Amino acid sequence: MIKGIYEFISEAQLKKYAELAVRAGINLQKNQLLIIHSDIQNATFARLIQTIAYEAGASNVFIDWTDEQSTKAFYLHAADRVIDHFPDWQAARFKEWDDAGAAYIHIISENFDVFKGVSPERISRFQKASRTKLEDYYAKIRSHEVRWCLLTVPSFAWATKVFPHVSKEEAVQSLWLAILRGARVDGTNPIKDWKDHDRSFESRKTFLNDRQFDALHFTNSRGTDLLVGLPKNHLYIGGGVIDKNEIPFFPNIPTEEIFTAPHKNKVTGKLVGTKPLIYGGSVIEEFYLIFKDGQITDYYAAKGQEVLQNLIETDEGSHYLGEIALVSNKSPLAQADTLFYNTLFDENTACHIGIGNASPSNIQNGIDQSEEELKAAGLNTSLLLVNVTFGTDDMKVVGIKEGGTEVLLMKDGDFEF
Repeated sequence: MIKGIYEFISEAQLKKYAELAVRAGINLQKNQLLIIHSDIQNATFARLIQTIAYEAGASNVFIDWTDEQSTKAFYLHAADRVIDHFPDWQAARFKEWDDAGAAYIHIISENFDVFKGVSPERISRFQKASRTKLEDYYAKIRSHEVRWCLLTVPSFAWATKVFPHVSKEEAVQSLWLAILRGARVDGTNPIKDWKDHDRSFESRKTFLNDRQFDALHFTNSRGTDLLVGLPKNHLYIGGGVIDKNEIPFFPNIPTEEIFTAPHKNKVTGKLVGTKPLIYGGSVIEEFYLIFKDGQITDYYAAKGQEVLQNLIETDEGSHYLGEIALVSNKSPLAQADTLFYNTLFDENTACHIGIGNASPSNIQNGIDQSEEELKAAGLNTSLLLVNVTFGTDDMKVVGIKEGGTEVLLMKDGDFEF
């Protein structure tokens, strides 16, 4: 008999993880509304977060349940016209939550075969419809106008994919250990550890923001040779961020990245993916992207070519980049030397790019600028932002000043500053 996933973690450890999400992740305020997005398979953890949020003073905690099996049935059998439609009442919920000042916690867990047999094209169409209708909500997310936090729990399917050579029980236990270590909740005081972790970002962000490099040049032995031009007055952010009310929060648990926005039209060269890309419930593997004047002009995937095509062709902006991130290979997740088959985890082990929308927070005074001003500054706009990991243990990153002066920023996958 296979035990449930929560039998491989102590109640005290699980509570620390949930408290981190509430007290540091979204930094819940007294009398604030919390929305928890969770599949029914993660009900135990969602309900624990709900309890802790009420203890922290939440005015209300609403759990927005999903069910992957029901979603699969929808993709397979719903009328074609329905696939291209996202109901107004669904969008109205998000507007009401945003107007009420809600914070959001998203709990995810990989299930790789759940959408097996489903047309990637139908999934892509519905995702485009939903993102179009929820454009205002996603704009608030990207600009940090609302506070949100994304974190994971294991599943047997995910654990056995990551650790295929041990029993299912051992695999889940190993994945829990990796998640807790990556989230820095394996110590005695996770909240303090996260404050210390956040301080470690500050000196590097200051270094990069002060120097205002004109471009970054990425090279490695896997075939990546990518020149990423940067907009004037760009800003690197990472670790904790600040919402519109000057309240700090952590959008991702774990997080190890320092990132900024590329100039939409100034990315040239080849990027070779080094970790699988999980998109729409499908896995894209062994792929590369070719850029010219910022645009993805060619691409290939040994597995998931159609999924990659649908991603890139979502809209005009999904042919360009919205993010470039520097990540050291010395982080707890990177040191685990494990392929997690999860974008949130794998992107925090190495450098990555984001296909799609750029955050206004990545340019000075960007939050207060109009869409036209951001576009003129070189920031990309899109319905989506999908991160793609391409860092390696021999990654070299050089910062190039406007006059051509070069500064070594990363060598062998680790920071040099």
